[in-house]
Amino acid sequence: MGAGSATIVHAVNAQQADVPVYVSAPGTVVPNASVTVTSRITGQLDKVLFTEGQKVTAGQLLAQIDDRDYQATLAQYQGALAENQALLKNAELTLARYRKLYAQDSLSKQDLESQIATVGQYRGTVQQDIAQINNAKVSISYARITAPVTGRVGLRLVDAGNLVQSGDSTGIVTITQMQPAGVTFSVPQSYVGQLASKLHQGQALPATALDQDGSTVLAQGDVRFISNTIDTSTGSVALKAMFANQNEALFANQFVNLRLQIDLLKQATVVSTQAIQLSSDGSFVFIIQPDNTVVRQAVKTGPLYGNDQQVILSGVKPGDKLVSDGIDRLTTGSKVTVADAKETQAAENKAE
Repeated sequence: MGAGSATIVHAVNAQQADVPVYVSAPGTVVPNASVTVTSRITGQLDKVLFTEGQKVTAGQLLAQIDDRDYQATLAQYQGALAENQALLKNAELTLARYRKLYAQDSLSKQDLESQIATVGQYRGTVQQDIAQINNAKVSISYARITAPVTGRVGLRLVDAGNLVQSGDSTGIVTITQMQPAGVTFSVPQSYVGQLASKLHQGQALPATALDQDGSTVLAQGDVRFISNTIDTSTGSVALKAMFANQNEALFANQFVNLRLQIDLLKQATVVSTQAIQLSSDGSFVFIIQPDNTVVRQAVKTGPLYGNDQQVILSGVKPGDKLVSDGIDRLTTGSKVTVADAKETQAAENKAE
């Protein structure tokens, strides 16, 4: 076959690269902690000291409840304690005298034992007063409602002036901790063996959270947790990715696309996707030989790499020159001429 009958084609070279292997799944952003702040005592809400949407730190004062009733109760218990401590002191002095009289055989054993019991009674009463005082102090401390975690508060659920009840499930406000934030997602159970072997050994797998369109990266993090059961209704296993979320790009209950790197193919053979053709027999490429003829070669493809390359697991080796354009009329043994940019432009001009 003469050079004039050679088919003009474009070619690409097979290359080597470290190719990450990803699995993608829809996910839901979950807060690291979500706490409904409630009152542990009953009383009138005097002050609300936060702004809706404000970021608060653990221990920060959020609200104040009127504690005058509890202060009065504390004073009452403190008075009772002082009275009973005086009675105990007097009983102890009496007991000391009784012991001396008993030693001198001037007092009956029954009277001594009775006084010992009286001292024990007052000691118990004093301990009870101390416990009541401590309980009153705890109640007074509960009048200062502080943030249990660091996070961002939501909408105020109760206004100042309202009566709040102990144990009210509605609460005063909800604090959501989104730094760090998690994303829960599920993958098919076929990945369980590969994922569990790495995660159970403490290996963290890189993860990327993207928006719903999959076009914008929201956060970079990793996966360290896998569920201990498979959901039989879906045949999938749940995982959780964690993200520092410093810029708060992830929002609680937000739907995202989660891309998890499950492996890294080191020094894999990669080629342009334009060179890979598909037939009823599977994928194939045309390899350009040193004598400028082509050979049709069946290949086994792997994961995509970037936007326009794909891993070839078998059939092609790095350095092979493959036809990427002008494949339609080729068969094994066809003569080809690889076009450069100038030849391509000349051919297009001639066609016009």
